[in-house]
Amino acid sequence: MQSRREALMAARYRGVRTVEVEGRRITYATDAEMAAAIADLERRIAQAAAGSRRRVVRATAAKGL
Repeated sequence: MQSRREALMAARYRGVRTVEVEGRRITYATDAEMAAAIADLERRIAQAAAGSRRRVVRATAAKGL
């Protein structure tokens, strides 16, 4: 994911909308679409770095007496 992000950022700074990463060529229609892809990759990288969160479910019961 980091290599994809770096490739996208480098292409964006050069003003190119076509990026080739891992043998795949992707062409973005607009700069906004490319920026959204970068933001999504950054979000995914941050999630992966934080690790998965454990969810704790605690159940309580009362008889109502």
